[in-house]
Amino acid sequence: MIIGIGTRRGITKEEVIEAVKQALCECGLGLGEITALASAKLKENEQGILEAGEMLGIPVDFLPDEMLNSYDPPSSSQASRFGLKGVAEPAALALSEEKQLICRKKVYGRVTIAIAR
Repeated sequence: MIIGIGTRRGITKEEVIEAVKQALCECGLGLGEITALASAKLKENEQGILEAGEMLGIPVDFLPDEMLNSYDPPSSSQASRFGLKGVAEPAALALSEEKQLICRKKVYGRVTIAIAR
């Protein structure tokens, strides 16, 4: 399963990890079921995401805008101001095998999480 992540600028690894753990708990999933974290290319310098992936032992993929925009997420997004249809949901869908959201995006403080399989 893939966790799609959207964040505000300057996010900490602790905020990301807490959001991931809350989302997994709410969906009845464990960290061992996650194969990657995914976000938008514009987030590739967010140390909080990179460090969270490292601490969790889960690779982080930053996807190009064209890939994210090839998906029509079910939820509206503030990412439109960056020319994106969304971040968390499209990122999760893009890397997932079944292209099925099992957890639509949910905001945890300054982190948005979506999960797809």
